[in-house]
Amino acid sequence: MPYTVTLIPGDGTGPELAEATRRVIDATGVRIDWEIAHAGVDIMATLGTPLPDETIESVRKNGVALKAPVTTPIGSGFRSVNVALRKALDLYACVRPCKSYAGVRSRYAGVDIVIVRENTEDLYAGVEFDLDTEDAKHIIDMAGGKIRPDSAISIKPISVSGTRRIVKYAFEYAVENNRKKVSAIAKANIMKFTDGLFYRVAREVAEEYKGKVAYDEVLVDALCMRLVQRPEESDVLVLPNLYGDIISDLGAGLVGGLGVAPGANIGEKGAVFEATHGSAPKYKGQNKVNPTALILSGMLMLRYLGEKDAADRLEAAVAAVLEEGKSVTYDMKPTRDDPTAVGTSQMADAIIAKLHTVYA
Repeated sequence: MPYTVTLIPGDGTGPELAEATRRVIDATGVRIDWEIAHAGVDIMATLGTPLPDETIESVRKNGVALKAPVTTPIGSGFRSVNVALRKALDLYACVRPCKSYAGVRSRYAGVDIVIVRENTEDLYAGVEFDLDTEDAKHIIDMAGGKIRPDSAISIKPISVSGTRRIVKYAFEYAVENNRKKVSAIAKANIMKFTDGLFYRVAREVAEEYKGKVAYDEVLVDALCMRLVQRPEESDVLVLPNLYGDIISDLGAGLVGGLGVAPGANIGEKGAVFEATHGSAPKYKGQNKVNPTALILSGMLMLRYLGEKDAADRLEAAVAAVLEEGKSVTYDMKPTRDDPTAVGTSQMADAIIAKLHTVYA
């Protein structure tokens, strides 16, 4: 039986990337019925919303979606289409592998880190009070002089239940993928109640995996230094929402940038797989942008579906094309004006050729 997967083409360069990725995934031999659903500025022009209910319901029904980049319109009522999807579907675990591939320019080699970011709470919960509002004034009064009266305020919720399930997810991921260590990242020496709770709950979960997976704790500022100096010391990192967002980009920078950084947002009832970069609307329709991140996100989707062999073959084909460095987009060349650079579609063709020959 084929899998039914929601495909969200997005906007800007998203449709080109989605089509390239769909063709590559189909070339693995895994049978997928793609159900097209829309999000972004293009659909907002006709429906008045960048995230139609029909799109959310498609993902909820199918349980799996592949989403190309989406531009979030200013003033739409959404902080982010991506955030809105995650909240609507309770996709609490954001998984961002940061892995070195030969042929990709980077100051580092041999990096293989997985960042597991809590997706639903922390400062990104969006509990904010603007300057001079009654709620802000009330909190300022409660703080007894610790907050300046001309402040806007954000609240940082960290819950026991939210922390437990994200840390447990990180340990389960480590077990299933033969990882050796999970590191909990926070700033509990300063944020003693919120980040302190994150560590307390993480330690409780770690006890359940004692003897299977190692555990340690690293302050987020110390982690930044360690990643830059010795990235090989990190394995699986589990973090609250804000730190996870920042460290995800740092990790992508270690391996060559967002163009090779896949992502997954996973909950108990579904998952959305997406590249971590934006929609680059200025390149729309030019067949120019790098499809690697979305194709590797499709590789993560295949693993999620249990198609490990197809995922391994797809990753190997991508790695081979990157290492050869011939049929790659301009950003993967030694100089960005290299005339031998190929387009989005042609790079997908090269990956498909590898799947059909060496990795068939």
